[in-house]
Amino acid sequence: MSDWIYSDTVKDHFTSPRNVLLGDEADFAFDAKGQTGNIKCGDQMLMLLEIKDDVITDVRWKTYGCASAIASTSMLSELIKGMKIEDAYKIKPEDLVAKLGGLPSFKIHCSVLGDKALRAAIDDHLEKTGRKGMLKEETSVICHCLGITDKDIENAFQNGARNWEQLQQATKIGTVCGSCREKAEELLHGLDHIYSV
Repeated sequence: MSDWIYSDTVKDHFTSPRNVLLGDEADFAFDAKGQTGNIKCGDQMLMLLEIKDDVITDVRWKTYGCASAIASTSMLSELIKGMKIEDAYKIKPEDLVAKLGGLPSFKIHCSVLGDKALRAAIDDHLEKTGRKGMLKEETSVICHCLGITDKDIENAFQNGARNWEQLQQATKIGTVCGSCREKAEELLHGLDHIYSV
């Protein structure tokens, strides 16, 4: 693999991913389930959590995605074991990218699947235990196909996405139906005014 463009850590997690769900969901006793992404654009993520006293004790995941998606989710699965759900909920894609020793800029969007599926699983657990919305931030969904929110776009903006192409590269927004483009560009324009002052 002389044209390998990833760090050794990415290579390790891609070639030997940790905590992958082998078989189907019935093969793992889980307390929470989160799913995100859209198979139409080639990326989809399933995350199953075992939780005891609000601490993640075990995790399994499955993805249809590239090396970056596999490596970042493998890293995430190792990182969250033994972590309180409140702390795990706050993990961001840039945290995973740093742990992996970086990713090519055109692959950063792949690292967002794992943390989104993780938050969906934690939300599922909280709903099942009568605490629906306890950790959820108020957000507005901009891209319904991929579940990309205004907070995701703001985070991408703060990490350098200033136009539609950069936003797509950072989040994969608009790669399914594209009907979110106008709303997303309006939000980018507004963020430019807020943060440029």
